Amino acid sequence: MRALYFVAFKSILKKEITRFTRIWVQTLVPPAISMTLYFLIFGNLVGKRIGEMGGVSYMEFIAPGLIMMSVITSSYSNVASSFFSAKFQRNLEELMVAPVPHYVMIAGYVGGGVVRGLLVGVIVTAVALFFVDFSLYNLPLVLLTVLITSILFSLAGLINAVFAKSFDDISIIPTFVLTPLTYLGGVFYSLSLLPPFWQGVSTLNPVVYMINTFRYGFLGIADISVPFSVAVMVAFCMGFWFVAYYLISRGIGLRS
Repeated sequence: MRALYFVAFKSILKKEITRFTRIWVQTLVPPAISMTLYFLIFGNLVGKRIGEMGGVSYMEFIAPGLIMMSVITSSYSNVASSFFSAKFQRNLEELMVAPVPHYVMIAGYVGGGVVRGLLVGVIVTAVALFFVDFSLYNLPLVLLTVLITSILFSLAGLINAVFAKSFDDISIIPTFVLTPLTYLGGVFYSLSLLPPFWQGVSTLNPVVYMINTFRYGFLGIADISVPFSVAVMVAFCMGFWFVAYYLISRGIGLRS
């Protein structure tokens, strides 16, 4: 049975990868263009006026955050749009009645989001190299952080798709929740610049821990304890996994 489950997982994963690579101009190129503009405007033009932040140039400081921002958006949108499309077209019902465990189905969709998130991360990192020289401080931590983050937001996209009733619904969370959390997650500034009250408020934002850990992996500077940040990310990832599994196993939002 394990061999059969692996075939099911591989089939879903292959379908997901084929789906976004077939339209690579829409899924892989836009993040590179957007991040190029961020580097030009915030890093190059504004950064020259700001100078250094955290002991490094402003361009170096924002680069890890911009990479992480693109990974978050791509992972989330890939699973949200794909899973809802399958639900909307009613072909998800065939998968639900197939002898495939729900965790295999979730892993397949999440795997597709992770692959897209990692590909976009690599592309944006390549773009960043044209503007700034990276000196990796802790490569294993960088890889671990980007992997956990892409899994977390792939699961979040799946949960959004479960509750969505129209294509407009899958854009509400990215617009009103994901974007504010990302911009207020320390991409463009250090938490040390904030008053104590707002530093405390920022610790309620899970994106802060991801960007903080990712930046530490690149530059060796952090505003929050790195082990604590990793623990928070793992906790959120496990929580989202259990929520997604509960929703899928109960058929919530999937049965008409």
